[in-house]
Amino acid sequence: MSIFIGNLSYEVTQEDLSEVFSEYGKVQRVHLPTDRESGQKRGFAFVELETKVQEAAAITALDGAEWMGRDLKVNQAKEREDRGSSNGYQRRSRY
Repeated sequence: MSIFIGNLSYEVTQEDLSEVFSEYGKVQRVHLPTDRESGQKRGFAFVELETKVQEAAAITALDGAEWMGRDLKVNQAKEREDRGSSNGYQRRSRY
């Protein structure tokens, strides 16, 4: 399982997130996506903790909490959807 954190300040760092989420358990991974072209942070992140129980506790405690001047949106991350191609056809591998 992974936790989605939305409405983040663009100033937040991976270290900031690790510090906050370490209060709920051992942080396994922090992913802070950036825009491909500009390199700017996108305002959301994903955090993985050691157990699902720890992740559930973090979600309960932090969803709606104010942090760095913003109200956080914290919930269980959903699996990434296969978006296919822009013309509606699935891309095939050449090999």
